[in-house]
Amino acid sequence: MVIPQRRYRLNRHPSAGILFKARHPVENFFCKLNKFIRVALRSNRTDGSFAAMIHLATAIINSR
Repeated sequence: MVIPQRRYRLNRHPSAGILFKARHPVENFFCKLNKFIRVALRSNRTDGSFAAMIHLATAIINSR
């Protein structure tokens, strides 16, 4: 995250407002995904079962 610049700064750099708008829903999705305990704790034994749990959690989030 970038702290906004002061208004009185002489050499202002352009901000990436479009990138911030695009990143916001992605961050919200990962916050919702971490509410699923098995995904947050990575308690699955294999990579395949972990990927399946992520797909299941994503389907549940999208259905809400």
